[in-house]
Amino acid sequence: MSELPSTYRTGDAELDAEISALIAHVDQRERELVFEMVVSALRLAAEDVDRGELKLVNSAVKELRYSFEVFAPYADINKCTIFGSARIKAGDPTYECAKDFARRIAARDWMVITGAGPGIMEAGHEGAGAAKSFGVNIVLPFESGANPVIAGDPKLINFRYFFTRKVMFMKESHAFVLLPGGFGTMDESFELLTLIQTGKSALAPVVLLDPPGSTYWNHWQRFVEAELRDEGLISADDLCLVKVVDTVEDAVEEVCRFYRTYDSMRFVGDTLVLRVKRLLGDSELAALNDAFGDIVEKGSIQRIGITDAERRDGDKVELERIGFHFGRHKWSRLRRLIDALNDHRDSPAD
Repeated sequence: MSELPSTYRTGDAELDAEISALIAHVDQRERELVFEMVVSALRLAAEDVDRGELKLVNSAVKELRYSFEVFAPYADINKCTIFGSARIKAGDPTYECAKDFARRIAARDWMVITGAGPGIMEAGHEGAGAAKSFGVNIVLPFESGANPVIAGDPKLINFRYFFTRKVMFMKESHAFVLLPGGFGTMDESFELLTLIQTGKSALAPVVLLDPPGSTYWNHWQRFVEAELRDEGLISADDLCLVKVVDTVEDAVEEVCRFYRTYDSMRFVGDTLVLRVKRLLGDSELAALNDAFGDIVEKGSIQRIGITDAERRDGDKVELERIGFHFGRHKWSRLRRLIDALNDHRDSPAD
């Protein structure tokens, strides 16, 4: 068996050899990562860590592992997370708005993820139907469990910890639509924008949907503009990461528009690879370089072929690509570049 390259070890050569023998059946490409996970578990056991901390790590790993298993069969299907209040009742305009959005986005072959509780979460499941829904449920002592639409469904996942639950929302979602809600919805909105703004979560459409007669997100936007943007606490470009709308039609359009041309991105070495659904012409590339040269660290935005890493992983091999050296900090400007790709109407290459 080949030697593992990492220096992350237990400090006991005999124990390291036993771990290597234990995981010899693991695929060679993943063996080092599995080795390090075993080392981490053994280090925790050997250090001054109390039982509560061990239980936290154990539960978190189990929750993530099971979640990966549940979502894996649906990896190629776009998914939209819907956030909003658990207190909204059926028949309320906000409930009906969430239900209508979920129904319409499901009709576009998307699936819906919600928190699996009542209110807006249940409305999302009701609109999309159980077959196109995931329930990412947090176990709370004062709530009765999952809503009746998703209860008992194999796509219902129960979480003890908010942080593991949030990881799955962010990891699995291709878009986010938020309706009015309480502290939880505010937490989700600002954490989501923080993760996207800092590049810790993939760029995705974030839509704040006001139901008929509501000014909830309009007031939120005014606060953000006056107290954050105008005071220099965020940049003006950061506001392009989120869009406030007041119709379901506009929410659906904003979600789908983001993927009109753009599909996904991946870093391969120092190159940011954008996978796109059509071949870009020379004049369009020139326009992108003129408009977004400030985010290109060296060289230019160019058409590129599939990289060896993508081919090895079978990662979006059918798509066209552009690539450039991106500094990994102007994420709002990168969002504007993606918008420019999606808004360009002339598909044929020059």
